[in-house]
Amino acid sequence: MARCYTDCIERPFRLGFEIMGAFVGVHLWWFLITPLVFSAGLGSGFYFLPAQMSNNIEDQFTPVDGQAKVERQYIQETFPVNTSMFSSLRLSTSGCYATLIASTDWNILAEELLQEILDLDFKIRSMLVEFNQSTFSYEDVCARVAGSCFSNDILEIIEQQAGNITTLDLTYPWFKNTPLHLNLGGVHANNSVVQRAEAMQLRYYLTEAVKQKAELWLEGFIHLVSNQSALNIEVSYSTSASMQWEFEKTPTSVISLFSITYVIVISFSILSSWRQDNVRTKVWVACCGVLSTGLAVLSGFGALLLLGQPFVIPVASCPFMILGVGLDDMFIMVSCWQRTRVLASVPDRLAHTYRDSAVSISVTTLTNALALYLGCSSSFRSVRSFCLYAGVSVCFCYLYCLTFLGACLALNGQREAQNMHWFTCARIPEDAANTDSKTFNVCCIGGSYNRITETEESECVSRFFERFYGPFLTHKFTKAAVIAVYSLYLAVSIYGCVTLKEGLDVKHLALDDSYLIDYYRNQKQYFFEYSYNVMVAVKQPVSYWDEIERNNTLSCLSKFESLDYVNSTFGWFFAFQSYIDVTNISKEDFQSNLIQFLDYNSQFHQDLKWSEGGTIQSSRFFIQLQNRATTKDMMIGLRKTAEECSTDLLVYHPAFIYFDQYTVIVHNTVQTVLVAVFVMLTVSLILIPSPVCSLWVAFAVCSVIIGVTGLMSLWGVNLDSISMINLIMCVGFSVDFSAHISYSFISSPKRDVNAKAMDALAHLGYPILQGALSTVLGVVVLSTSGSYIFRTFFKIVFLVITCGTLHGLVFIPVFLTLLGAWR
Repeated sequence: MARCYTDCIERPFRLGFEIMGAFVGVHLWWFLITPLVFSAGLGSGFYFLPAQMSNNIEDQFTPVDGQAKVERQYIQETFPVNTSMFSSLRLSTSGCYATLIASTDWNILAEELLQEILDLDFKIRSMLVEFNQSTFSYEDVCARVAGSCFSNDILEIIEQQAGNITTLDLTYPWFKNTPLHLNLGGVHANNSVVQRAEAMQLRYYLTEAVKQKAELWLEGFIHLVSNQSALNIEVSYSTSASMQWEFEKTPTSVISLFSITYVIVISFSILSSWRQDNVRTKVWVACCGVLSTGLAVLSGFGALLLLGQPFVIPVASCPFMILGVGLDDMFIMVSCWQRTRVLASVPDRLAHTYRDSAVSISVTTLTNALALYLGCSSSFRSVRSFCLYAGVSVCFCYLYCLTFLGACLALNGQREAQNMHWFTCARIPEDAANTDSKTFNVCCIGGSYNRITETEESECVSRFFERFYGPFLTHKFTKAAVIAVYSLYLAVSIYGCVTLKEGLDVKHLALDDSYLIDYYRNQKQYFFEYSYNVMVAVKQPVSYWDEIERNNTLSCLSKFESLDYVNSTFGWFFAFQSYIDVTNISKEDFQSNLIQFLDYNSQFHQDLKWSEGGTIQSSRFFIQLQNRATTKDMMIGLRKTAEECSTDLLVYHPAFIYFDQYTVIVHNTVQTVLVAVFVMLTVSLILIPSPVCSLWVAFAVCSVIIGVTGLMSLWGVNLDSISMINLIMCVGFSVDFSAHISYSFISSPKRDVNAKAMDALAHLGYPILQGALSTVLGVVVLSTSGSYIFRTFFKIVFLVITCGTLHGLVFIPVFLTLLGAWR
């Protein structure tokens, strides 16, 4: 029953590939030239690459349907920004700004150090920037409050005079209704009176009315501060555009690595394909295998660029992955070619090569491609783009493997059939004459083969797998040791999964040598205690003059203060309470007093939305957070508190746009991976002629995913949109080695399970090892990258290949012999 179910699909596939192999062998020039011309045509799509670059951080690395984006839209529509009364507290986005942190090991409030800060502040404000053959300064582009430029509270408190600091007793975190914690960090206080502070942060907000002028001023700010030498203070700096600008530098950091990678991989492919026999060596096939993967990337990327698909920076790591996939397939095909009859015609040899390898390659390609295409349903645009580009490139890699690479193998076979030297293409003798020199024997003879089996002589590594490794692995004591090692592997992996952290820290998008690294380090060191000022919007009309309605709303707000990480709640109503007693007051008196109050406190106008009837339709308050929980727990806790309130509330902060990844990343990853595993199992059941063997492949995939997830956690990699890309890819990669060895196991004519395992290892042990090493070498240069994105790619691919190789060459062969697999 099981055999009928699977062989009915697998057998026609093998026959079809056998016919295809013979056809390619006969018409090899067509299959050599056509892919070259086709890929050159599609490669023209790279002309549109600059136009298709899409590297907006928010757009690519936050959930498309994130809750915070809906909340932001409500805030923007309900409480529009008043450009004449700027308030950073009320911004629905991060705004347009420049900022610096001046720090010292001493006391930043010392008069001498304050004077240095004031001098730097003066230079920044008076800096002239060129625009359209004229100049402008901060005064011309600053965000304004009642006609004056936004200024830093701490400098206003000392009235721009360093000496005034000695006459003040600053209280922390608030000084006369001024949030001093926004300006001072590393504060040492006694009874709330500041004794000393280690850091001071200054901000310079700009109007976005003329975006080009604002960006030019930000560039001038970076240039000025980066070249400013301070005697006694350390200055770190950033702007609202810095992360985007630094992120866009990422591709240039890996351009040089591409050439290094291809040199390394070509060298490895040649060395691993080299034979002492000058006829049977597969040097040119190895070079063509690398070329074939290059054509696949050229065609896949070019086709999507022609179709107008966005290109994001993580996609730049895709060629490294495709290189490993293509070479793995090449090594499998070469191994199958070597087992064909040397005396058979080239079309017959290629037909047998396709028959023995194409199904195995098809399984791995289908699972790779389908896993990647499933990733296109992700909530992150960066994941969608990567998976689309990688999936299409994998399909082209498969196409060119069966056409271009097959034709190259046939052309090399024609040379072998005529006993021609691999380099000179001159006919050479198969056996050396006794009179010939040793140099002649090494360089000018070749073409020998096994006269009994009429197949090529196997390499020394293949003989090692056949004669030593296979018998060693199938020994009963070795099997016991393998089970113990696997148990340890599983235990460590599960521990890593339990301790896995979530979320992409935005600072990781900058290169390691970016000036932003110092800024984020100082921000965390000196300004960690107090976190965000979060908006709390009351979305329904509230009659604040009515005691019952007012108390219901205020009781909801007080629930936020019961949270450990909420420091205080403040807003227009609390200030209004100080202005007038609202315990028993009529609607008319309330409104008239409120209008009078707002005339004196005009910034609160932005926190109220009035209906046409003169009632308060919506209102807004603020809560100050402290860093006493993770950002994920704080955001979820605030939202849950708002949902449980009888009043319709909404909580929002611009940073929530990025924190939304915490709410979807685990669910999104698990769902995609599970679906991919199910699809992989379905493909295996159809194409591998043994249901039990297919289940073992599925087991190997799940085991590898658990191992990679756990080990990446122990290696310091979080679960974020970058690692999610790689985990989706992990499903496809982890199939490769286990599927190859399982398919060879059940295809073996041997009857004993140990003999079948040894036969599978003898045939595919070396190609699997070659594929693993070539993939690791293809990404190893990324470990030296200054980009978190590419280092993460290296780490996870390394873990996938390592775990996949362990399963393919150690765990699965042993498990197959223990529990069996049959046709």
